[in-house]
Amino acid sequence: MSKLLIVDDEFRIRQLIRKYAEFEGHTVEEAVDGMQAIEVCRKNKYDLIIMDVMMPELDGFSACREIRKFSSTPVIMLSARGEEYDKIHGFELGSDDYVVKPFSPKELMMRVNAVLKRSSSSTEKTERDEFVYKGLRVDFSARIVTIDGVRAEMTPKEYELFFYMVKNKGIALTREKLITEVWGYDFFGDERTLDTHIKLLRKSLGEYSRCIVTLRGVGYRFETN
Repeated sequence: MSKLLIVDDEFRIRQLIRKYAEFEGHTVEEAVDGMQAIEVCRKNKYDLIIMDVMMPELDGFSACREIRKFSSTPVIMLSARGEEYDKIHGFELGSDDYVVKPFSPKELMMRVNAVLKRSSSSTEKTERDEFVYKGLRVDFSARIVTIDGVRAEMTPKEYELFFYMVKNKGIALTREKLITEVWGYDFFGDERTLDTHIKLLRKSLGEYSRCIVTLRGVGYRFETN
């Protein structure tokens, strides 16, 4: 059983999600806008947050940005806007998934369970090694990446993707393989989501972005040659 926070200014949407979430065995709390979401997240611990983007008082993007300053709780964004720019912006702020309205409640629950599963799996890992290449240092245990001594700011999903690529250095990784290993077999997006995260990851790596090589028609490879 997981504890979810549903953040949406529409009562009907909150009740719809609550109905399906409780049927899945989750406990649910609600917030009506971004300000209230930040307040309750400071006081309580949640396993996952489902947050609408367009809300009064404080929008979901701004709320996600503030919550990320003190919590790494997975966030699924809901929005009527499905443009690539909006999805990229959501991922940059640290959201774990992006669902476009109108959505299927059953599919949303499948996404919720998939994110919870990945989050639980990530928490259970206790690796104690690190990777170093010139000024690039990757601490798998602490989940920290530094470039010339400066910590690189990455979203949780960027960390997972980059760690997997580094651990498979020199190996050609197909898009299907990356999606399966990083997002899971129950991933409901498409390959564009992977490509978007690769773009964000390269941006975070600065001069070391060259280490992520695009294999046209295949996927990607991390190399240091």
